[in-house]
Amino acid sequence: MLEKICPVHNVPVFRDRCVKEDCDARPLVSTTIYWCEHCKVPVFEKKCSICDSDCTYMATDLRPVFPEEKLLLSILLDFGNPMALNESSVWNSNAGYFVDGKKIELSITEVNSKPLSEIDKIREQYDKYLPLIDYKYFEKMVKTFIEANSMRYHDIVDEAINYIQSFEEKYSFEDMFISFSGGKDSTVTSALAMRAFANSKIIHIYGDTTLEFPLTDEYRKRFSKKHTVIRARNYEKNFEELCEQIGPPSRVMRWCCTVFKTGAITKTLSQVFKDKTNVLTFYGIRKSESASRSKYDRESESPKITKQTVVSPIIEWIDFDVWLYILTTGIDFNDAYRLGYSRVGCWCCPNNGSWSEFLSKVHMFTKYEHWRTLLVEFAKKIDKPDPEEYIDSGNWKARQGGQGLEISNTSIIKFEPCATEDNAFNYELQTLITEDLYELFKPFGYLNFDLGNKRLGEVYVMDKLGNVVLVLQGKIGTNRLKVTIKKTNIAGANSLAAAELKIKCQLTKYQMCIGCKACASVCKHNAISVHTFPQQDDDPVVVYRIDDDKCVRCTECVDHFNAGCYMRKVLTIKRS
Repeated sequence: MLEKICPVHNVPVFRDRCVKEDCDARPLVSTTIYWCEHCKVPVFEKKCSICDSDCTYMATDLRPVFPEEKLLLSILLDFGNPMALNESSVWNSNAGYFVDGKKIELSITEVNSKPLSEIDKIREQYDKYLPLIDYKYFEKMVKTFIEANSMRYHDIVDEAINYIQSFEEKYSFEDMFISFSGGKDSTVTSALAMRAFANSKIIHIYGDTTLEFPLTDEYRKRFSKKHTVIRARNYEKNFEELCEQIGPPSRVMRWCCTVFKTGAITKTLSQVFKDKTNVLTFYGIRKSESASRSKYDRESESPKITKQTVVSPIIEWIDFDVWLYILTTGIDFNDAYRLGYSRVGCWCCPNNGSWSEFLSKVHMFTKYEHWRTLLVEFAKKIDKPDPEEYIDSGNWKARQGGQGLEISNTSIIKFEPCATEDNAFNYELQTLITEDLYELFKPFGYLNFDLGNKRLGEVYVMDKLGNVVLVLQGKIGTNRLKVTIKKTNIAGANSLAAAELKIKCQLTKYQMCIGCKACASVCKHNAISVHTFPQQDDDPVVVYRIDDDKCVRCTECVDHFNAGCYMRKVLTIKRS
């Protein structure tokens, strides 16, 4: 059962927003799943449609537990028989596991805190009994589940397909794509779009972060045989090398998403859709996934990737609905869900819960050992008193800033006002001046290398009317730069101090740039390109270029990130 209530007026809502005058509030959504004791399946309505029994409250959402996960649960619960749950109807919610409608006690925290040596023995026992799994009991339960919830299935599917079809007149198939992650939500969104348009040739863009589960990669390969899938991947960066340089991602600074996903997808969109100014994207985002996503609209402009209008056909669906669709239609899906994963993004994501982490220790033991070693070495590098405890307790997931990392020092820019000239500032940079520095001043205007004093290394920045905006003075190969601000309204600044901060944004970017491509991803005009070139006996060379013909001087790349640079945001240290 699903209810939408306006939080302001406390009345039922039947649309995406409250329709009362001057309200427009997002409704609070609550769902209730019931248990039919006679049929041994969860149902969406209080009365079972098969046996007409009155059902009892079970949870607000549920997912099925497949035989593979049931085997692991039997081992952990020490039932004496690893196949004890094979014939049971087992489901999982945020409240825990239910076996034939009864909640069982299992401390996930305790399970995940077991030493790796003990988990390795669990894995050996699991592998021993895995061939004995019999799916016929599970399939019988699924058949009953589908029948009991057929009305819910038709309601949500008909509504979603009608919604998708409403965009057919506004966009051609060449102007749309489906965001495909290899997870259940994007799988269902794709299936719905295929049905709605009766077109199996719509492009799918797959964000390959290089950190996917092995089973996700296997599923992508199967999926690609029946669909058009384009992989968006950052081939220039290595995840482990970046962990060494800027530290592993944490819950508060998941730089991996920007470096390996957002930037790569933006580049792919630019290549596939070229000069198209707006592309329709079907996403599998759902409100029930997280608190932040609960505030998303069904249709919106992408907050992360330009050129996208994002629509989310299943935004109101819960896990129960997604699995009802998958099991009813029998479509292929990622086998990681059979193992017990509730989400299948990056396998080592700091946002993964304790159960997902435990599953990775069981099913990807060698991979997890390697990852843990990398984390422990990082903890030693930043002088944690007990590195192994810091990692095993999960405290590394709450890490903030670049404390103890050499690169964090590059965020510091020393400067002082010029004593002999108004509106001029002298900077002492930590990176020697090269011609690459001037690229970062293109958003403020047009570079002129002829007007200035070449002996002093002067470069003028002009507006489109030919007026001088900035004068840069610094010799190639030195670290001292003088910037004279001739017009203080650069990048929307309303004072000299604000204008100086805009300059500092670009200098910070010059010192800290590691080629993360975050700047390129926020440019709506595809004017910025960032490439990293490995060097045989030296550090990689990052080349940052702004195309004069495409840049419209909107300065979005200057203001978008804190202090101008995404890496500055990632590595900011809280100073007392």
